[in-house]
Amino acid sequence: MAIAVNFSAQALRPRTFPRAMADLALNPFPSQTSHRLELKRTKKQPNGVAIKKQEQNKLTYNRGVSSVMSSSNSDIESILGQPSAADTIKDFYMCINEKNLKGLEGYISEDCYIEDCSFYNPFNGKREVIHFFYLLMGSMGQNMKFIIEHICEGDSFTAGVNWHLEWKQTQIPFTRGCSFYECSEEGEILVIKKARIIIESPLKPGGVVLVLLKNVTTIFDEFPQVAEWFLKSPHVILQWLLKIYAIFVAPLINPLLAGYVRIGKFMAGLFALAIKIVVYISRIFSR
Repeated sequence: MAIAVNFSAQALRPRTFPRAMADLALNPFPSQTSHRLELKRTKKQPNGVAIKKQEQNKLTYNRGVSSVMSSSNSDIESILGQPSAADTIKDFYMCINEKNLKGLEGYISEDCYIEDCSFYNPFNGKREVIHFFYLLMGSMGQNMKFIIEHICEGDSFTAGVNWHLEWKQTQIPFTRGCSFYECSEEGEILVIKKARIIIESPLKPGGVVLVLLKNVTTIFDEFPQVAEWFLKSPHVILQWLLKIYAIFVAPLINPLLAGYVRIGKFMAGLFALAIKIVVYISRIFSR
């Protein structure tokens, strides 16, 4: 059954606010009237004041537009979910601190190449890289953490990180370092493709490095052909030096080194025993 509903003409008539309706009928565009009033006010004021107000209005308008544009850009990036190298590296270090090896594997590419300046040979391939970080997490224990100081993001999915190690929120000496990462896209995520890790050296040679550098550059300038050959194949020189050491130097130095190693082990054992005794005595007095 169809029901017909009739609206009376009186219900549609404005019974309240007759003055407002009249003003609205006379001025259908209130913005135009306000703009005209503003023009009249500026005409009455001196020219300098009017120009200053116009400049202020332009500044506020530009600020509003820039804020809207920046917010819209950030909203678009959040909606699209664009990957970030900085976020990837932060999550990578979080997996190391949490000893999450399975989560760490998701941030390593199959052809990952990591060059750690503390090692002679780089780690090439996902298997070697994962094994290296497995050993690193095992040596860190439960209370040692990586603390990121600064992280800077560059072009083409690159990022640089300054970090140090802390044990129970206390910085460990000689553990500062910096790492440079190059990422690549795999689906919707970023993975680490290449990295270079530089760690602070406990040895501080100071000015000796400058003297050594000066001597080396002097030799290079005097013998440029030999310098080019050395720089293109430094491993050959290293092999020759190792052979000379094995033939002439090793028979004399190895017995001395073996004696120093035995003495070092003995001193380390005594030090560990002294620490155990101190801990045992402290437990007795703490009861």
